[in-house]
Amino acid sequence: MESMAGFASYDGTEIGYRVLGDGLPLVCLPGGPGRAAEYLGDLGGLGRSRQLVLWDPRGVGVSADPADPATFRVDRLVEDVESLRVHLGLDHMDLLAHSAGAVLAMLYAAAYPQHLSRLILVTPGLAAVGVEGTEEQLRAALALRVAEPWYPAALAGLERILAGEMSIEAFRASRPFYYARWDDAARAHATAGVSQRHQAAREGFFAGAAIDPPAARAALAKLTAPVLLYAGDRDPVVPPAAVREAAPLFNNATVVVQPGAAHFPWVDDPAAFASAISAFLS
Repeated sequence: MESMAGFASYDGTEIGYRVLGDGLPLVCLPGGPGRAAEYLGDLGGLGRSRQLVLWDPRGVGVSADPADPATFRVDRLVEDVESLRVHLGLDHMDLLAHSAGAVLAMLYAAAYPQHLSRLILVTPGLAAVGVEGTEEQLRAALALRVAEPWYPAALAGLERILAGEMSIEAFRASRPFYYARWDDAARAHATAGVSQRHQAAREGFFAGAAIDPPAARAALAKLTAPVLLYAGDRDPVVPPAAVREAAPLFNNATVVVQPGAAHFPWVDDPAAFASAISAFLS
């Protein structure tokens, strides 16, 4: 069963979210940046055991555009997540974040550690703690796909993104690298939650953001909530080696690497993903 809801955040901006499934709430932050939570789907069937609270960031999906574009910054979005927690009436919450959403989740955990019961970071962006994959790791992962017919166009798109371009065109061209198989299911998923309207949120996410990795590391080292760092062994943008490097920065972290998965592991093998996340949550 799915329903829609919303609330006014700290500055009055209307923030929307979908509720999917039954059980204890699991608040879910999408990545992109600037991608609506629609692409998370039911996270491989996780909605059968948990109530998924699928939050759309301001300026994205069902959420309104803010009056102040500076509030698109990831460090400012922390207060939207806190406003959501208060709105939901949760003293402690289980929080799942994907990709760029994990940068926001880590900044939230650093600011509000007392309100987290569990933290799940799926193929996570690690800019908040100053960890990134190496050029060698990226090229090795890309080389695994060199025989694919889509490889030249996808590589050109990814190179544009790595150079700092945030266009939808570059985003779409690079998509085959993000899936274990570039089949019909992957093609359909690649367009979910993506809109030209989201461009301001996409570009504003890191623009001028105040990210202090040493300070975040110090705060996260004191986080008592269990943390799951979840990687795909074929993910070129968040290699498992980088995820393992980040694990010791947390007080209580577990690393899981899903075999045969890339950046969207719940799409590549839904059952394996839902089983692993459910095991951690239980």
